[in-house]
Amino acid sequence: MTRRKYPTYINAMSSPDVFAVLANPVRRRILELLLERASTVNRLVEEFELNRPAVSEHLQVLRNAGLVRDEKEGRQRLYHIQPQRLVEVQTWLKPFEQYWIERMNRLDQVLGDVLEEEEE
Repeated sequence: MTRRKYPTYINAMSSPDVFAVLANPVRRRILELLLERASTVNRLVEEFELNRPAVSEHLQVLRNAGLVRDEKEGRQRLYHIQPQRLVEVQTWLKPFEQYWIERMNRLDQVLGDVLEEEEE
């Protein structure tokens, strides 16, 4: 296997880890594009500096992870996002979200105190 800038394969995983799948920036961008609208491989290829087989491999990884589904439409396949699997990510990230909210609130308090001191 050749070394690629954004490898499409996840080594020896029986069921893909959603976090490993989302670690790839190309796959994250594909999901963003599919959030806007369902798309064909050819439309997705236009968004990247990748060839069709490379985009197809990324879509296969996303499909195997349950993050996208495809449906046959004439001679092409239309890809749709499957957001249910992202609940796993959201659940894991929830404690970190609360952490950053608390940090930003503390920063807001500190900056408010500094502004009050400058006004005096």
